[in-house]
Amino acid sequence: MKGDLFSSEYMVQPAATAGMSVQNAKSIRYAVNGEMLARQGAMIAYRGSLQFERKGQGVGGMLKRAVTGEGLPLMTVRGQGEAWFAHEAQNCFIIDIDSGDVFTVNGRNILCFDASLTYEIKTVKGAGISGGGLFNSVFTGQGRLGLVCEGNPLVIPVSPQWPVYVDTDAVVGWTASLQTSLHRSQSIGSMIRGGSGEAVQLMLQGEGFVVVRPSEATPQKAQQH
Repeated sequence: MKGDLFSSEYMVQPAATAGMSVQNAKSIRYAVNGEMLARQGAMIAYRGSLQFERKGQGVGGMLKRAVTGEGLPLMTVRGQGEAWFAHEAQNCFIIDIDSGDVFTVNGRNILCFDASLTYEIKTVKGAGISGGGLFNSVFTGQGRLGLVCEGNPLVIPVSPQWPVYVDTDAVVGWTASLQTSLHRSQSIGSMIRGGSGEAVQLMLQGEGFVVVRPSEATPQKAQQH
């Protein structure tokens, strides 16, 4: 059988190394030899001897998700083989997290990660419930984290001289060394007159970087954390 579809650009080759790798702009391949974790429903294909099990969140995790709205239904993948993951044809990226690193990320942007990483749902400091209740998943440990993003993300450096202000519906994640607070860029008078639609942003200060996607979350998307 011939045709452009069967060219090397699209043909899957055997994995060169174990673990996570970008298959193409829209999917991540994971060569499993043991255990890994992924977003429930994100597996699009696999081969080999793999088992997929829903990962329980425990009572504490279920309570956190009920209160915060943040969280991520996960599944554990065990065995030996290869699996491919994707989510709504969004662009895929991989972050290497080393021992001592801390990265906080919005649950809607998580696709898959190594079992050597741990995560915890935490309140975004300085935001609180009055700011819409901002909660993110904080990753620590050593391993790789696969993310999805609608479009190509912007990675913006943050320095003490140059704090960065981001829309809370557009932020993907940031290095946890940054300090966060809510910033109101719109005056009360402007809000009374209808406003600009950009009343409150998340301000990040310190030394690090923030990842922003080139679109805001729609109400329906935001509820799919």
